[in-house]
Amino acid sequence: MERRTIGKLADEAGVGVETVRFYERSGLVQQPQKLSGFREYPADTVERIRFIKRAQQLGFSLTEIRELIGLNGCHNGSRAEVKQLTGKKLQEIRQKIEDLERLESTLRELFDRCNGRGSLSGCPIIESIVQR
Repeated sequence: MERRTIGKLADEAGVGVETVRFYERSGLVQQPQKLSGFREYPADTVERIRFIKRAQQLGFSLTEIRELIGLNGCHNGSRAEVKQLTGKKLQEIRQKIEDLERLESTLRELFDRCNGRGSLSGCPIIESIVQR
């Protein structure tokens, strides 16, 4: 069996050593006992870290990922629970998109109102930020 130290684990999973350590401190990855002076990680730890990274890319927080891991490792976990968690995440993302669209609209209006010439006095962008 090939030895999988933290450095090798990090390389295989596509993360840094500090990321592995952070996941260990967060309880997302279990730190193995030292054998002959080294911690040797099982192959499934690579897959666990890849799972965490993919879930993060989909917008899940570490708390939500912990819940997904729990559901995935639980014999009585259900698709309904995963779908409910994902639906909640979708709602959050939709809300963020709506907020960003409102922000974009406001900034676009201010940008269009500013002619970009002259002094800052009367600049609609600065005036909207200062709002005396």
